[in-house]
Amino acid sequence: MTTLSQTKDIFRRADAVCFDVDSTVIREEGIDELAKFCGVGDAVTEMTRKAMGGSVTFKTALTERLSIIRCSREQVNKLITDHPPQLTAGIKELVDTLHQCNVKVFLISGGFRCIVEHVAMQLNIPLHHVYANRLKFYFNGEYAGFDETQPTSESNGKGKVISMLKEKYGFKNVVMIGDGATDLEACPPANAFIGFGGNVVRQQVKERSLWYVTSFGELIKELEKI
Repeated sequence: MTTLSQTKDIFRRADAVCFDVDSTVIREEGIDELAKFCGVGDAVTEMTRKAMGGSVTFKTALTERLSIIRCSREQVNKLITDHPPQLTAGIKELVDTLHQCNVKVFLISGGFRCIVEHVAMQLNIPLHHVYANRLKFYFNGEYAGFDETQPTSESNGKGKVISMLKEKYGFKNVVMIGDGATDLEACPPANAFIGFGGNVVRQQVKERSLWYVTSFGELIKELEKI
């Protein structure tokens, strides 16, 4: 059984750190913002709560939410322009510190690649380090579904991405950081999990996290001990 001090030790020795995006790296849930923007906010927020609480499968929740939203390409682009994702306080400094320590940083999200890429660029994270869901549109820009072959579109998808990263790059110590049930489930194969409650506290995640932080400053302090 891993302890708190072992979790901190793995974090300090990490080859790679993987972050969830919605409510972790950014302050909001991207899909909820998209729903609000498309005028169906309340119905979708309830589905997100169920998905994060683990009471329905992730793919079911994603399919149902997107069938309510049915956003066009134009609406998605306008959302990013008019309401760009808001970075969580301290994330830029944390990612910069990790990069200075030669740690590879990845974004693994059940959200949408078009939004997550925008976040990655702000944090100087290479786009090939982004794993997220892809929306599909018809040639006229209307919603055509999402790419169901992406591992992030299903439950345990984040764990599948981490297993693949370990195989591809030979990482020995991978840390997953996030606020939700899907992040917690990614450890193992992640070697350690750090629960993040700086934007929203999910009780189930807090109770099951050996190391639970509400500020990225706590993680930066830990890296300063190296």
